[in-house]
Amino acid sequence: MGNDMNVILLEKMPNGELREIEERGWSMNMVAALEHVNYLVVRGEEYETLEGRLNVDEGKLELLLVRIRG
Repeated sequence: MGNDMNVILLEKMPNGELREIEERGWSMNMVAALEHVNYLVVRGEEYETLEGRLNVDEGKLELLLVRIRG
C-alpha cells in the first residue's frame, strides 16, 4: 500500500441514493488532515463530510459527503 491510500468519495443525494464522485490515491498527510476538516472541495464543488468507513477487505477509505448548495 505504500504511502498512499485509495479514497472513494460518495455523495449522498437528496433522495438518499449514493453517487460515487471519484476514487483516487491520497497521501497519508491528506488522510490525516481529515481529523481537522469538515468540508472538502472537489472539482470546484464544496462538500460536507458526514462520515467515513475504512473498508479493510478492499484497503480503501470511503467518505460519505453531502454537497453544499449555494
